[in-house]
Formats: sequence, C-alpha cells, structure tokens
Amino acid sequence: MIVARHCNALSEAARGGVVAIGNFDGVHRGHQALIAAGQARARAIGAPFGVLAFEPHPQDFFRRRTEKFRLTPFRPKAGALKALGVDALYALPFNAAIAAMTADAFIAEILVRRLAVRHVLIGADFQFGKDRAGTAATLEAAGARHGFGVTIFAPVAAHGEAKISSTDIRTALKEGRPSEAARLLGHWWTVSGHVHHGDKRGRTIGFPTANVSLKGYLEPALGVYAVRVTTGGAVHEGVANFGRRPTFDKQDTLLEVHLFDFAGDLYGRQVDVAFVGYIRPERRFDGLESLKAQIQADGDEARRILAATAGVPPL
Repeated sequence: MIVARHCNALSEAARGGVVAIGNFDGVHRGHQALIAAGQARARAIGAPFGVLAFEPHPQDFFRRRTEKFRLTPFRPKAGALKALGVDALYALPFNAAIAAMTADAFIAEILVRRLAVRHVLIGADFQFGKDRAGTAATLEAAGARHGFGVTIFAPVAAHGEAKISSTDIRTALKEGRPSEAARLLGHWWTVSGHVHHGDKRGRTIGFPTANVSLKGYLEPALGVYAVRVTTGGAVHEGVANFGRRPTFDKQDTLLEVHLFDFAGDLYGRQVDVAFVGYIRPERRFDGLESLKAQIQADGDEARRILAATAGVPPL
C-alpha cells in the first residue's frame, strides 16, 4: 500500500484512482462497506483505490482536545486499511491551511490537481471545506464540472436502527461494553504497543504482567478485561487490568496484561491486545492475599469468556 503523507508530487500509480474520503477512525463496519464499494468501482474502471484521511484528526485541530479519543491512531489505522486491500492511503495533514480552504478550493487543489480523481465516495453526511460548507451536493456538482464521478454512500445501520458511528463505539468502550464495540467495529477493539518495564510487582505474587501504554488511544472503562494478545505471529489468551492500581496508590493509567500459561520474555516486544470481555471495575484491595484471590477469580472468568468467544466473529 502506498502511503502519501502530503499528497504532493504523487507517482502516476497513486493518481487517477477511485478515492473514499473520511476519517476512518476504528475502520468499523460502515467504513469497511464504503471501502468495499470503492474497490468494486475501481475494479470496474481499471483504476487504483485509495482512502483520503486527515491526520491529525480534525477534532484534534479544532478542539485541542486533552482527552484521548482515537480508536485507531495513524499506524494501526494504516495497517487495518492495508489488510483490507487498499492501494493507497492519502494522509492529508489537517492544519490551518487546510481548515481555511474553501470547499471549491479543496476540490480543485486536492482532488483534481494533486490526486486527479476519477471517482469519489463519501458518506451522506460528509461535510468539508471552510466552516464545513461543502456537502454531498457540492461534491456532485463539482464532479459534473471537473469530470469525476461521485457516489454518496448510504449509512450502514447497527441492529437495524441507527447508523454505525465511531462515536457510539467510543461510548461503548468507555462504558465497559467491548462486545458491543466489537459488533459495531466488525472486529475486536485492539491496541498496539511495546511492553515496557514496570514495578515488577506482579511476578512477586505469581501473576507476571506485561505493561503496555495506551498512548494515542482512547481510554476505555477502568477495570479488568478478558483479552487476546498477538505477538510475533502467535496468539495468547489472558486477563488484563486497565487502571490506576489503587491498591498500590498509583495515579497514572496503565494496561497490565497477564498471559495464561506463558513463560517467555516480552520486554521491548510489540503486542496487539484485543479487548474481548469486561469482567469488573477496578477497585482497591485491603491486602495482597485478597488481591491474589481476586486475580485468580478474574483469570477463571476470563478463560470462560474467551472459551465462549473462540472462533466466533464479533458480529
């Protein structure tokens, strides 16, 4: 997959294609359907298929958010798009210049001059350009003038009702409903990070953990989860705590993962942690013995959840 960070001086292989536009945070079922429609269109006209996404997310630019909200930071999103067979990812920097660009200027400069699009796909509620003045109708009219086709993609519904949205997925995760998030995503919500050294307290009580930072990711509900962890091509099952570890008077948030029946060294390795089930909220314990007993119980519950979901797609 070609990754173009600024959409400038693109090779001919990266121009003249079918392009889907959006933020694609989470690469959820709605995004997947849009991508599949774009790929079908590209095959029909013998053109490459690409995704145009803004990086950083426009919400980061306009709101200067301090709360983390991304379901998929740039690298994991790029990996997900590549896995879906996308030919090119146009990661357009969202900055003051792009924010001030009118809808017509965005079409002429980005879509026509830089990308030379032959066809564009957007969601029905897509807005773009200065003050979000550009709409689906704006794009259709511009397509007629500039000679590119436009598809306004109908929303993909969840449970036959409202459309699937990244906002609803974020809410489900923050409320401790990872299975609901997975149904909307079409895959388990997964975070990627490197294992780093911590207090090493877990190994002293018989439950060694891999400590992983959620830097760049939304923070889900604090508590204990059943997880599947992929590293080095192998998948391991386990139980994880995401929280502040109140028993030890900690305040920073950390993901601590205990892998079942695993004795290897994970320090420095990248791991992908899939959140499969929520077990309980985080709480303070009055001593190590009560904590150890609860960890054992949590592990038993995690094994039950993981056994029940083995081989079952989250739809």
